[in-house]
Amino acid sequence: MANSNDTKAGSDAGPAFVMPAEVPDGAALWLIRHGQTEWSRDGRHTGHTDVPLTEQGEDQARALSGLVKGLDPALVLCSPRTRARRTAELAGLRVDAIDDDLVEWDYGEYEGLTSAQIHEQEPGWTIFGNGAKGGENAEQVRVRADRVLARAATALGDGPVVLVAHGHISRVIGARWVGLPVSGGANLLLDEAAPSVLGAEKGVPVIVHWNRPNPATSEEDAS
Repeated sequence: MANSNDTKAGSDAGPAFVMPAEVPDGAALWLIRHGQTEWSRDGRHTGHTDVPLTEQGEDQARALSGLVKGLDPALVLCSPRTRARRTAELAGLRVDAIDDDLVEWDYGEYEGLTSAQIHEQEPGWTIFGNGAKGGENAEQVRVRADRVLARAATALGDGPVVLVAHGHISRVIGARWVGLPVSGGANLLLDEAAPSVLGAEKGVPVIVHWNRPNPATSEEDAS
């Protein structure tokens, strides 16, 4: 009989992410999803299609500047997609490197479709549970997320690190940081231009803040 105190890292769905070195307490790994685009507004899955920010998306990106002002990041990595690079620019972040591992999940044949349209073809489908037909599966996205985290972790001892990316890949990154499988991203809702902060307590990776409301979105909802 197994000891009730025994714990298992990761899950049967995949191995846990292992830090290359102990993360110092107080470390801050910022995760920022890009601002609104027409496709994100309409619920259309946007992978490789380079859709620009809407006016609201640009307002959201500018509003981030007040949150990251004075952050003085040791490293800023950004997806190559225009919507992510524009978000970083308007937020006042100086991008140190473009990282292809931060691109959004490759949706394959589901690119541009809404979840309702996909369910007509594949009832019960979720990106985290089923992957994308003709695109990436969960394991391929896990490998990318783990590579990004390993790269970010090496710089955390020098100061905050900022990742500017997309919705689904960011949710996977958040899940992997705390040792969850890719499917754990389903439980981490992430709105447009809503920053999250990952960190550590006593050397253990933790989620410090998740899906913090974007000031521009909050003002619009209140009006």
